[in-house]
Amino acid sequence: MMIHVCSLAELHPTVAAIGASHIITVMGKVEKAQTPASVLDANHLRVSMDDITEIANGFTAPAAAHIDTTLDFIRRWDRRAPLVVHCFAGISRSTATAFMAVCALNPDRDENDIASAMRAASPSASPNRLIVQLADRALGRDGRMIRAVEHMGPGAAVLEGRPFQIHLE
Repeated sequence: MMIHVCSLAELHPTVAAIGASHIITVMGKVEKAQTPASVLDANHLRVSMDDITEIANGFTAPAAAHIDTTLDFIRRWDRRAPLVVHCFAGISRSTATAFMAVCALNPDRDENDIASAMRAASPSASPNRLIVQLADRALGRDGRMIRAVEHMGPGAAVLEGRPFQIHLE
């Protein structure tokens, strides 16, 4: 099974193309992400956070509660149909969330293998470091997720990432 990553603009076409049953929206203004008719409202998690890596006035930083809510949703996904993870641009919050999902659902898979697969699938992927740090702590990965993303290096500078997929196995 695969997890698909895209931008807000590509959400509906991606869900339609792959027959996704579950969606995770990770954005500041989550209400902008309308649930496609083919997906049950209960299968669309909206996590409201800004794409920042430290506390800033007027912004919602990723927090442990966001990670816990997301991990609960990921673990309830039945994997009978694909999961789509998206943020506004499909570059940072969504790629960090997809990385977290693969790590959570496949605890024996090497973090560097996952990060390398993500880089191969998306030259622009730049996982949000704070989300990765919080997920690493929540999953007990002892800093391996953080090191894997650092090893992955910065993504190509683009305004919007192209949709991509990453295998769970």
